Amino acid sequence: MAICARLKTFLGERGVRFEAIDHPLAYTASDIARTTHIGPRMLVKTVIVDVDGRPFMVTVAANQKVNLRKVAEVLGGRHARLEKESDLAGRFGDCEAGAMPPFGNLYGMKVIADQVLFMDREIAFNAGDHTTVVKMAFEDFERLVQPMEADITGDLDEDLYGR
Repeated sequence: MAICARLKTFLGERGVRFEAIDHPLAYTASDIARTTHIGPRMLVKTVIVDVDGRPFMVTVAANQKVNLRKVAEVLGGRHARLEKESDLAGRFGDCEAGAMPPFGNLYGMKVIADQVLFMDREIAFNAGDHTTVVKMAFEDFERLVQPMEADITGDLDEDLYGR
């Protein structure tokens, strides 16, 4: 599938430089990090969190886990839950399930990004499928998406710790 059309058009219209990296089929952030040789702090995973009935796109480093309690607190909500992949099909029709890029603004959602992501010069993420990653300047991502920066992670994903 390569880069989803919505993202490719959005980046192209804004003259944003990026690199598309093809990789073998991989469904988990740890597998993608290994196959692309991208550090787990630069590679982000994107999940959709429902906070009191409102969807938010949440992005964390591949070696982190989302802490739902922290997400709810940051957003002033009472209850947060991960949305199921089956709930996402209608919202992300141009992406494979679980492979949406962290551009919530393209899908009518605010983006909350963990504070650790702001430490790197580059960011890498699924491009809409399970065989392509986009790598670009974090500065461009921040300018285009305007994510809320927050401490929203819990324990490290032990599979990626220290790699």
